[in-house]
Amino acid sequence: MEVYTVEVEESKPAIGDKPSAGPTYRCIYAKDGLMELPKGIQSPWEFFSHSVKRNPKSPMLGRREIIEGKVGPYIWLTYQEVYDKSIQIGSSIRERGVNPGGRCGIYGSNCPEWIIAMEACNSHGIYYVPLYDTLGAHAVEFIINHAEVSIAFIQENKLDAMLKCLPRCAAHLQTIVSFGNVTSSQKKEADKAGVSCFSWEEFTLLGNANCKLPPKDKSDICTIMYTSGTTGDPKGVLLTNGAIMAEVLSIDQLLLETDKVLTEQDTYFSFLPLAHVFDQIIENYCIYTGASIGFWRGDVRFLVEDIQELKPTIFCGVPRVYDRIYTGINDKILSGGALKRTLFQFAYNYKLMNLKKGLEQDKAAPLFDKLVFNNIKQGLGGRVRIMLSGAAPLPRHVEEFLRVTSCTVLLQGYGLTESCAGCFTSIANVFSMMGTVGVPVTTIEARLESVPEMGYDALSTIPRGEICLRGKTLFSGYHKRPDLTKDVLIDGWFHTGDIGEWQPNGAMKIIDRKKNIFKLSQGEYVAVENLESTYNRCSLITSIWVYGNSFESFLVGVTVPDQKALEDWASANHETGDFASLCNNTKARSYILDELNKTGQRNELRGFEMLKAIHLEPNPFDIDRDLITPTFKLKRPQLLKYYKDRIDELYNEAKGRKA
Repeated sequence: MEVYTVEVEESKPAIGDKPSAGPTYRCIYAKDGLMELPKGIQSPWEFFSHSVKRNPKSPMLGRREIIEGKVGPYIWLTYQEVYDKSIQIGSSIRERGVNPGGRCGIYGSNCPEWIIAMEACNSHGIYYVPLYDTLGAHAVEFIINHAEVSIAFIQENKLDAMLKCLPRCAAHLQTIVSFGNVTSSQKKEADKAGVSCFSWEEFTLLGNANCKLPPKDKSDICTIMYTSGTTGDPKGVLLTNGAIMAEVLSIDQLLLETDKVLTEQDTYFSFLPLAHVFDQIIENYCIYTGASIGFWRGDVRFLVEDIQELKPTIFCGVPRVYDRIYTGINDKILSGGALKRTLFQFAYNYKLMNLKKGLEQDKAAPLFDKLVFNNIKQGLGGRVRIMLSGAAPLPRHVEEFLRVTSCTVLLQGYGLTESCAGCFTSIANVFSMMGTVGVPVTTIEARLESVPEMGYDALSTIPRGEICLRGKTLFSGYHKRPDLTKDVLIDGWFHTGDIGEWQPNGAMKIIDRKKNIFKLSQGEYVAVENLESTYNRCSLITSIWVYGNSFESFLVGVTVPDQKALEDWASANHETGDFASLCNNTKARSYILDELNKTGQRNELRGFEMLKAIHLEPNPFDIDRDLITPTFKLKRPQLLKYYKDRIDELYNEAKGRKA
């Protein structure tokens, strides 16, 4: 079996309070040293301006035209047009008194104006600060004040919400620019708070055509990107020009070594939030290569329709998106006739066998790709050649299904805002990396550190421990939080808090989360994310939150059942009522609890890891109730606060049964 990493530093045994550390590894494509930035480039602005010089007339940013309520084709701005507009907007920002090192907020869904505002900031060395459009007003206020944002570009339909919090932001915020129009009443309301408010077109006219671009350096901060976080206020991650450029170039290098790099012939479908580092790095890579970026309409109901119109070649998603694609395809297959299902299964097994043998995606079953899987390929527009997944582990069954049926290369990666997006990625057409996040990118070194309290040993035969990173694409610290920076940057190593397991071929598998552990009253440690991942394999539920504390000896949970599965059970067992009332049905709760624990037993969970009681929640965990982050991570303190009374009832209920 081919191994895709090389050891560059020996393991280190535990010293004093420091845990033992495993060997340091690099990707084989960086075996002679981490990738260096080419000389002479200092900022992502040069990626953009160089693409403009190479292909000024190539389409760069596109969105669908809507006339009298009817949606039309994609209308494109060329690289030259975007460059000219960015220069104008950058000059206008300077006219408003914002100088290099100043802070500019960008608040809204993905659109051409978002990218133009970002490039305008890059042109003058102004830090751009994404404001999550999925976060509430408090978080937006916090970020504006914490980052000392003096100018903000805001989506037109977010303007009224922004105006309401102006009195609490006006100490720093002096200028608001709408992506679209501004009404006279909105201008008056902003004026009351001492803030100037402009439409996009009005602001463009403020600039000075002779405004010179200042010099930039790769060590300069490019952006302050706030992580949503599962506890407390967001943390401002400082990313330099050099880190962003190195991340972009590492993607290009790995694709050059293992597949095909992007070119001006490629098209990317932009729908993952630009406020997150994953999508932002991918779009910077598209700009670097001269590819086209087409934006969705911002409405999930029309997502597939937009894809069909754009016909992208590159598609990025998070596991929840891919899971929906998988479920939709599976439902269509199951609803087909017996002959079609049999043919599909035969084709699936044949191609899976060849992929496992090492055949590349397009050579594993070309005839079945054309006759059986082509409809699935057409569902994503028919031209997709690379699919990327990040933000959370992709369920193995979903990854296998898409690798077989999508007729395209699927790459799974792992990264954090602090690592400037991907720090690990699977390698194209290496099927043995399925279920892993692959190998370190060419700008990063990685090692595991033992976590004795969780039973993870970085020096064991199967090395397991906390993933630690060192290299060119790490953040420069948390804005105004040296204490938090010191907690995670130790001796030059960034401690991710994620637990990984090295595979024999050098790939990394994410198996747990260090901070999400607690001790039960009998002294047993529980790694809760690992348990939730196991229980989520039960087909009767869509999500679950597992809870336990040091005063109790067992676990309880809150789970959102799959509506169809619960209604099918009710029909078979002569139970009546709507979905919400079924969730309160004692027999339904008992049935799903039994099935969850059977899933746990099949996956060899220990006795104290089994659930003793559950609450069935009819409403999915959502952002509106502050129960999840924008990237769908559970916010555990908020969940406990929201369900506190129900958790107490579950413990009393379970103790009553035990008595």
